[in-house]
Amino acid sequence: MIPVERHQQILALVADRGVVSIAELTERLGVSHMTIRRDVQKLEEQGAVLSVSGGVRSADRLAAEPSHLTKSGLYNDEKRAIGRYAAQHIPRNSCIYLDAGTTTLALAREVVDRDDLLVVTNDFMVANLLMEASHCRVIHTGGTVCRENRSCVGESAARSLRHLAIDIAFISASCWGPRGLFTPDEDKVTVKQAVSEVSSKRVLVSDSSKYNKIATFLALPLEKFDLVVTDSQLSEAGRVALSAGSCELVLAD
Repeated sequence: MIPVERHQQILALVADRGVVSIAELTERLGVSHMTIRRDVQKLEEQGAVLSVSGGVRSADRLAAEPSHLTKSGLYNDEKRAIGRYAAQHIPRNSCIYLDAGTTTLALAREVVDRDDLLVVTNDFMVANLLMEASHCRVIHTGGTVCRENRSCVGESAARSLRHLAIDIAFISASCWGPRGLFTPDEDKVTVKQAVSEVSSKRVLVSDSSKYNKIATFLALPLEKFDLVVTDSQLSEAGRVALSAGSCELVLAD
């Protein structure tokens, strides 16, 4: 049986059962544990499955973006670590973009004492924090208001970004993996692609709980990023898969 056929059978079993053990896969497919583990690793790199202790399960699919309120209560230590690391590596007099999200809000809190930055954002919470508590210059993109995420999305927000020259874009994600950054909201795709096009450096900032989750729309492939900053809870399989790619991986602690 060739690898493609094994992969199809593994995916069919996982789709039917949710979780399948490595032992059962070796018995059903008549191959070694090592072969099955290689197959699983390949499928995990594609974002199709997730490794669990002794087996494999289907990848999580995000049906809708969580609200700002929901996200603000989750993984705050990890977000602070990511924000702290990212802020420490912003050169003086930079023009940076902070994408909508609670991780970029954590990053914004780390630069409030800076007076040399121009910050572009589509996030109302980030803009409000910097207006009230910092000396940074601030540009808000405007655009169609997404109430739950406290941000602006859509073509009008993207259009305001296309005439800028940004040094570093810090781009957030509700789900991401070796293939790239996904979103269930098509209006967010345009904004993320626009800022990617006008930025000299692109940094994905997202905690590891969102790793290997997928959604309907691929906003940016991972090779578009120069750096991925996540937290130290990223799985070993995730570290291996991401380290094999073209962008640098940093685990903030």
